[in-house]
Amino acid sequence: MAMIDTELVAERLAIVRDRIARAGGTDVQVMGVTKTWGIDAVRAAATVGCDSVGENYAQELAAKFAGEVGLPPVHFIGRLQTNKVRLVAPFVDVYETVDRGSLAAELAKRAGDATVLVQVSTDTDPDKGGCPIAAAPALVDSCRELGLVVAGLMTVGPTEGGPEAARPGFRAVRTLLDRLGLAVCSMGMSDDLEVAVQEGSTQVRVGSALFGPRPSPASRDRAAPPHAE
Repeated sequence: MAMIDTELVAERLAIVRDRIARAGGTDVQVMGVTKTWGIDAVRAAATVGCDSVGENYAQELAAKFAGEVGLPPVHFIGRLQTNKVRLVAPFVDVYETVDRGSLAAELAKRAGDATVLVQVSTDTDPDKGGCPIAAAPALVDSCRELGLVVAGLMTVGPTEGGPEAARPGFRAVRTLLDRLGLAVCSMGMSDDLEVAVQEGSTQVRVGSALFGPRPSPASRDRAAPPHAE
């Protein structure tokens, strides 16, 4: 596996923060997406000051973080099967991809008062997950009734069409976030973070812009999406 150059990651993080500032962001957190990278990428993210790290694959996450301490908050940002919740629960601080009631119920059972984001679909690609935007308020209510702490909303922009193709969906999610009185708006990745920030993102999920081209994973969970950063 490719080695991580922490000094280079620090330089790249400075560039990402400059991009955010130029887009008008004043209080936007940067998540370092470390999926398929080894634990050295997570440690580098901690060293350079990333606000959190994001992982997509349950089995990879559990193996990578076993025995690790003193790391940034870990966010799960892939599609999560209910039968994998027990596997990741000891390591995850925030679940960003709650898109159905069955997953919310399993999180309440296995992870107690877990902090979650409701994932909203703004694309037609079913592999990305997310509940329809019209169904999101009811899912937020269901999560709260189960005892989960709903911090905000998350969405994944379209794969095709360039950054501007994401703008209508990002705007709709931010509008819904404000209507629901939530705080965290997780949207925007390496290629479209400027549009996300302009539309009100409070957290961008950045992988390749920090760590470079992603190594091929040894194995992936079948239900994990191809695109979460």
